[in-house]
Amino acid sequence: MMKTLSIATWWQTLGGVEKFFWAVALLFSFMFVVQTIISFIGGDDDGAFGDSDEYVDGDGGIDYQFFTIKNFITFFTVFGWVGLACLQGNLPLAQVILWSSLSGIAIVMVMFFLFSRMAKLRSSGTLLIQNALHKQAETYLRIPAARGGYGKVHIRVQGSLRELRALTDDEVDVPTGKPVTVIGIVNDSVLLVTGKM
Repeated sequence: MMKTLSIATWWQTLGGVEKFFWAVALLFSFMFVVQTIISFIGGDDDGAFGDSDEYVDGDGGIDYQFFTIKNFITFFTVFGWVGLACLQGNLPLAQVILWSSLSGIAIVMVMFFLFSRMAKLRSSGTLLIQNALHKQAETYLRIPAARGGYGKVHIRVQGSLRELRALTDDEVDVPTGKPVTVIGIVNDSVLLVTGKM
């Protein structure tokens, strides 16, 4: 009871500007903590705050946007705490708002840069099957003749060894362990190969 009274008394002693910055700092800090916990538990599932990042992942263009709920929460978290620090330093209100805003923008810019770079690194690991065309591979599972069924090949594409399904137009089956050449792309996950060297 005493603790509740002391918090209430402390709150009453604050001026209007201090109350505003404390409210912003505490509210958005709480949201930031919840958002962080959700990211760790739910694998970056931000449904609790309706983040729009998920809507651009399949875009093929921008993987990380500047104006998101995450960045909004981060901005106001920093804005609130820097504002309180500036008020403690007895800066004029105009400077408090200026430094708080600049600090929030700076943090969001840093996050935007880092997450954009991470998104580019992530997308660079996505297989572009066209890069397999005209490359050498090795049969991993027998490939039936005349497109009679799927086999599998091991092929090095984009710096890593991949296992992909394959068809052949050869008149005879391509046995396991035979070197083959990719002569075509059937679809996003199937290669057309030949064992004729």
